[in-house]
Amino acid sequence: RGLPPGNLSDCPNGSRWVMDVFNECAQDGWDIASVVLGLVSILCFAAASFPQFYQACRTGIMDQALSIYFLLGWLGGDLLNLIGSFLADQLPLQVYTAIYYVLADLVMLSLYCYYKVKNRGGGFAALINSAFVFLSLGTVSTVSFLGRGAVVAQDPATFKVRSLLSARMDELGSKPFTRSEIIGFTIGSVSSVLYLCSRVPQIYTNYKRKSTTGVSYSLFALVMLGNLLYGLSVLLKNPEPGQGEGSYVLHHLPWLVGSLGVLSLDVVISFQFLAYRRGRPSTREERDALLGEQGDS
Repeated sequence: RGLPPGNLSDCPNGSRWVMDVFNECAQDGWDIASVVLGLVSILCFAAASFPQFYQACRTGIMDQALSIYFLLGWLGGDLLNLIGSFLADQLPLQVYTAIYYVLADLVMLSLYCYYKVKNRGGGFAALINSAFVFLSLGTVSTVSFLGRGAVVAQDPATFKVRSLLSARMDELGSKPFTRSEIIGFTIGSVSSVLYLCSRVPQIYTNYKRKSTTGVSYSLFALVMLGNLLYGLSVLLKNPEPGQGEGSYVLHHLPWLVGSLGVLSLDVVISFQFLAYRRGRPSTREERDALLGEQGDS
């Protein structure tokens, strides 16, 4: 059948299908479980934005329901994730997934700006829409070009791990951190901080409004599930040859803190949904009240 897509010479007793599809070494059930959980977490993150898109179109108060700092923090974290995937020479699946996250964030931010202008009664909705269309097209063109360059630059004979701190097998010897790992560690740390800080403004916004109307709980539920599965996938992965468990956890600490830390803050938002479920105004009443306040001012 020709040359196999994956090279098992550096991965004895590895799973053939995991190597063929993801070019990743999975030598036992723990590694395979890590791969499966990682894939499911990607699906959860990819689908998380769609419920909020629907909720925004249904209620029309997205600018009041979501904090702009929550959206900007989320976008900043995904942008650093995309930059890190390029610098660490990640697999095409990771690069394309990071690109999708950034594009989804841009769509979310464009909806926020659209309803911000619309609810203020301004006549700039068409201008805002056009600007974000050109911005989205430019972003798609740029990252697609960079993505093709990253794929071409990859060495097909080199085995790569799935983490952002990927390194060649011969670099995992005595050095605790390689140069690429230091860069990836720094970017991952800043990205995790942005993800964590993005939740605080949204928690405050919900508390200030005493309502979660206009916010889709499915957004946070899917993100919670994705972060939980991602954290489990990292913990289930076997350390590289010659690497202890403590060193493995240290190398992946930013991503563990980012996923499990954000999960704990999303639990707080879940309690807010339960606390503000009763007695919250309906969508039409809240929209009329907001428009009334704007008209009085």
